[in-house]
Amino acid sequence: MINKLEKISIWFCRALAGIAGVALTAMVLLACANMVFRATWVPVKGTFELMGFFGAVTAGFSLAFSQFYRSHIAVGLFYSKFPKPIQKFLDVVTGLVSCVFFALCAIETTKWGMFLFDLGEMSETLGIPFYPFVFAVAFGCAVMAFILLLDLVRTISGNEPLKPAELGSK
Repeated sequence: MINKLEKISIWFCRALAGIAGVALTAMVLLACANMVFRATWVPVKGTFELMGFFGAVTAGFSLAFSQFYRSHIAVGLFYSKFPKPIQKFLDVVTGLVSCVFFALCAIETTKWGMFLFDLGEMSETLGIPFYPFVFAVAFGCAVMAFILLLDLVRTISGNEPLKPAELGSK
């Protein structure tokens, strides 16, 4: 069962990372276009808003990929000196706290998105609704909580989370 969930999560992580990559590329292109047009003619209208929207998508959708592939920074100066049972306990506690945190982030961000939807809040310059981007961040947090839950289940069951090299072959 856990292997099927991991395969599904790999697909979600890669899809979200692809969308985050497109958003990041759009940010770079937009920033460059705005600099060129500002120097030669008229700046791109709504650049500030679009950079914020693309930045939200990039940040929200890259969280789970980073966690799944262990590409984040981990500080374990004293961690390796603890006995294995203490390390496992610390892994369970930090995994549980992290999972609950991101689940709560997803719930609260969804509530905020619903509030913005009900309010009809739009960006000032371009008139783009805010709520789809808020929901995107909420979805990214929910997928992050799911990945952390998978890590937690693997840790409790005594299975090590898969290494990035093992994930590439699946």
